[in-house]
Amino acid sequence: MGSKALYFLIAFLLFAYYIYSPIPENVEEPWKLIFISAAFRTLGHVSAIAEKLGFAHFMDIMLILTHMEYTAPTSDEKVTVTDTTFDSVPVRLYIPKKDPHSLKKAIIFIHGGGWCLGAAAMGSYDYLSRWTSERLNAVVVSVEYRLAPKYHFPVQFEDVYTVAKHFLQDSVLEQYNVEPSRVCIVGDSAGGNLAAAVAQQVLHDPDIKIKFKIQVLIYPALQTIDFTLPSYQDNDNMPILPKSLMVRFWSEYFTTDLSLNKAMETNKHVPAELSHLFKFVNWSNWLPDRFKKGHVYASPAHGSPEFAQKYPGFLDPRAAPMLVDDTKLHGLPLTYVITCQHDVLRDDGIMYASRLREAGVPVIHDHADDTVHGALLFITSPFILSMGQRMANNYIEWLSKNL
Repeated sequence: MGSKALYFLIAFLLFAYYIYSPIPENVEEPWKLIFISAAFRTLGHVSAIAEKLGFAHFMDIMLILTHMEYTAPTSDEKVTVTDTTFDSVPVRLYIPKKDPHSLKKAIIFIHGGGWCLGAAAMGSYDYLSRWTSERLNAVVVSVEYRLAPKYHFPVQFEDVYTVAKHFLQDSVLEQYNVEPSRVCIVGDSAGGNLAAAVAQQVLHDPDIKIKFKIQVLIYPALQTIDFTLPSYQDNDNMPILPKSLMVRFWSEYFTTDLSLNKAMETNKHVPAELSHLFKFVNWSNWLPDRFKKGHVYASPAHGSPEFAQKYPGFLDPRAAPMLVDDTKLHGLPLTYVITCQHDVLRDDGIMYASRLREAGVPVIHDHADDTVHGALLFITSPFILSMGQRMANNYIEWLSKNL
């Protein structure tokens, strides 16, 4: 074989490797998703190589995507956008200009990104918040919490909780002309995790008199103890969020010690003495039959107690909101849960919805059969997908009717 032919073959194989990914048959615009997935996979591989060579931490390279999407706070004729702080925590604030003297709804929005990536200032999140503020005539507070691996749990939770506690004061709501009975908290992915955890804490905090009317959890990550759920098995290598990346996000939330990551990958990180926690995530009890797909439940293997001793945060309900007793769920607000079929986190959201209903919480579960994780990221150029636009529209329309 000539050298030109060999180079062509190598180039073709590399191209095929990066372009090919297991795209579900029922998704719209499959070729768009293939190329987006290839871009994410390429960045992931570059990050892994850079880390192995000692050039940079994996997440520092992945964070390039966040920096590339930075959008300055830009006001227009419909919404005033400013970067400010609430009790020293940075937020991006969206205030609608329509009917300036009327009482408004309010939304605390928490971006996703595995607690390591993402920003309120990313183009997709900025656009979604701006659009939400305009369409709902609502004040939107988008939280710019600190990220791992520089900051570990509970810093991210504490940043969001600080913003919520500050905003839910009578004097602050009055300052922004917000009706106290019409405030909600929203988050996607890791942001959904933080939204659920903060909603639980606000409910039981006697110092916070004003409570949320609604919580919206968009493909949330809610539990840290079982990574063999049917959704993790079925979507192990799906676009945007493969299992390996999700487990890496979880471990980085608590430590840069990769031994925890390896234990989580094999599901051997929970010691036998804490096996009672598995009842909270026993999918054989909490998943509807159509999501079990012939899987047979097996009790997860137990791991060394060293991880729970060194990194107790992964068992803290502020990090894993599903690990609370049902009594802690009573009284939570109307909950809107969005899940995606082709997503490792699908079963987290579905099980939490089931547990909330069992605890008497009103729940609306919106499941998208033809969607992958992270759909809300793809609503701005050049990464526009119809699944993302549809999800954003449904979410805003639901809030318009219920908040």
